[in-house]
Amino acid sequence: MSVLDLAAQNLTSPMVLFFVLGLLAALVRSDLLVPEAVARFLSLYLLMSIGFRGGAELSHYGLTLSAGGAILAGVILSFGIPVLAYAILKKVTRFGTAQAAAIAGHYGSISAVTFVAVTAALDRFGIPFEGYLVAVAAAMETPAIVSALLLARRGRPAMSSDEKSALVREVAFNGSVVMLVGAFAIGAVTGERGMTVLKPFLTDPFAGFLCLFMLEMGLVAGKGWAKGRKDLTPAAIAFAFVMPLVSAAVAVPFAALLGLTTGGTAVFITLAASSSYIAVPAAMRLALPEVDPAPALTLSLGLTFPFNLSVGIPLYISAASLIAG
Repeated sequence: MSVLDLAAQNLTSPMVLFFVLGLLAALVRSDLLVPEAVARFLSLYLLMSIGFRGGAELSHYGLTLSAGGAILAGVILSFGIPVLAYAILKKVTRFGTAQAAAIAGHYGSISAVTFVAVTAALDRFGIPFEGYLVAVAAAMETPAIVSALLLARRGRPAMSSDEKSALVREVAFNGSVVMLVGAFAIGAVTGERGMTVLKPFLTDPFAGFLCLFMLEMGLVAGKGWAKGRKDLTPAAIAFAFVMPLVSAAVAVPFAALLGLTTGGTAVFITLAASSSYIAVPAAMRLALPEVDPAPALTLSLGLTFPFNLSVGIPLYISAASLIAG
């Protein structure tokens, strides 16, 4: 299947179309909204579902050397990509040191929704992938935050012990990380038995809940565009579209060395190419309160996220079929 065929199927999937609906609704200032409580439930549900299913899949094989190697590779990428992103930002934009570092951290961490999107696309195309990649996704949340803070704080006073403690707690016990890792562990412990019990809740309604969540993401992205237009210089816009491709290219040799399947390679590349708009913004708000969060969110959620949905994922799947096929 060609990139164009994959892109056409992805662009016309209900998930992407509901994202577009939310985006358009926000741009025309419709009063359409997803209540905050519902949005939080959907986030928890999606994280619980992908975490539990990944853990149940791992229970079939156990924690192998391959899984450990993939987790280590994910940590290395998560820590290293912000350094590359920071260098590019400082070269082509006028962002200050702290602002560039904060943005770079978003591009080293991962987007759980982009992860869900690529796994949903693989399911739709009947392409299996390694379940332990859920653990890789969880492991890639935090190193990017540490990397970004090291970049931002060069030449600045050290953080106080209270500030360090608060930051560690924010990063280690962020709700998305706790749910993803916790559900993965429960799935690994209960295995096939647990999957049979929870299938009517975690599998059957998954697509419908995902579409509703994508509607909410479209609304948020549209509002971000309206508020962050002043930050959308040509160089910043180019960065938002080029950086995921750069990150994907960096991940390719790792995927090849790990010997991942076609589906696993696609997921691994997508994780590297995605950008955070949940865990990293929360940590940056606490650690770098002087940094305006609008530029990072506008680039990450408003530009890179829809780019990955529409163009990136079909490209990463096609690349994976060439690498691992």
